[in-house]
Amino acid sequence: MTQTPSDTTASGPGTGAIGRFLKATEIDTRLLGMVGALIAIWVGFHLYGTIVNGNGVFLTPRNLWNLSVQTASIGIMACGMVLVIITRHIDLSVGSLLGFSAMVMGIAQVWVLPQWLGLGHPLIWILAGVVGIAVGSAIGAFHGWLVAYRGIPAFIVTLGGLLVWRGAAFLLARGETISPVDATFALIGGGPYGSIGATGSWIVGLLACAGIVWMLVNGRKQRREFEFPLRPMWAEYTLGALGCGLVIGSVLLVNAYPWPVGIVKQYAEANGITVPEGGMYISHGFAIPVLILAVVGIAMTFLMTRTRFGRYVLAIGGNPDAAELAGIDTRWMTVKIFALMGFLTGLSAIVASARLNSATNSLGQLDELYVIAAAVIGGTSLAGGVGTIYGAIIGALVMQSLKTGMVLIGFDAAMQDIVVGIVLVLAVYVDKLYRTRAK
Repeated sequence: MTQTPSDTTASGPGTGAIGRFLKATEIDTRLLGMVGALIAIWVGFHLYGTIVNGNGVFLTPRNLWNLSVQTASIGIMACGMVLVIITRHIDLSVGSLLGFSAMVMGIAQVWVLPQWLGLGHPLIWILAGVVGIAVGSAIGAFHGWLVAYRGIPAFIVTLGGLLVWRGAAFLLARGETISPVDATFALIGGGPYGSIGATGSWIVGLLACAGIVWMLVNGRKQRREFEFPLRPMWAEYTLGALGCGLVIGSVLLVNAYPWPVGIVKQYAEANGITVPEGGMYISHGFAIPVLILAVVGIAMTFLMTRTRFGRYVLAIGGNPDAAELAGIDTRWMTVKIFALMGFLTGLSAIVASARLNSATNSLGQLDELYVIAAAVIGGTSLAGGVGTIYGAIIGALVMQSLKTGMVLIGFDAAMQDIVVGIVLVLAVYVDKLYRTRAK
């Protein structure tokens, strides 16, 4: 790529070095704010642990690896909640729907499918997952139909769903815990065997870096083709270095967390491997739930930014009446958005139940709070029309970081709820201030 006269048009004048940098690189200032808040939370909890307990454990490979796995379930659902909130609706049923879908999958793979296919059949985990996702999608579409074609407010429909599907999950198994799930299904929840190891993580990291470079090169090509202002070359290189640096840093982090000694011994005995005197180091690498979240984030970002469906979502959120006058079938779009929310909830139910190796009636309780909070903290406006997928994922990471940090420093459950409530109110207030300044 060579410098052209139009390369400098994107930078323009700025109020200072930082302002010119942000304008040239086109980095979202709200994204920077979220990342800054996340770093502050991490450092704050680590320093608190160091000062009070003498050992800061928050910024360790083990805790950050576990944090990423714990974030996956909420993050997956937050990606769908962005679309729901953008179109000026809300979904309060996702936690109960997750629990119901997980219970259906648990019954399918523990009570039903083994009788038909035989215990340990390789299709059990696949069929169970398909059933769970289908149930979530169907219920989500039903909610959307009630909202769009029967004119019932989404708040009421999904509040009813919160109660109905929690009760239905209890009735399905008479309040019992369904456990253990299929062994292959359980790998989707993470753990030593539910990770891809050091080599696999490096392959994923290198592919991600190649994708970042391709996006920058292709984006610049399209800008030139359509005669849009080009970013300066130094800005392109900076974005590429930041993106690839973050990816490589993540690979180094997950590879720095080894398997527990007991698991290593079991693995060595099962495979006839002699463990050296100094022990054997096996890295976890990226956990499968984290990779699922990454794929969902990429797919949903593509859906929102590169497809007609995404443009329709933003148009409906910006002005529903104008969108309908422009020929968009807003009611059918509402059904599809809620069905997509249900699909992602079913997928999240797979991750959550696999991680617990069971389906319990309490699975997913209060998840609706954390999912909505993640979307709002990530910059999705409750007024509609504004929101990003990556912002919701970062918001989910912020929420889970708060929960994990408070557990590590010994906050009781009541204090945790107070802090989460305060953070949610502050996030909405900050969004209001941001929109006021933007006018």
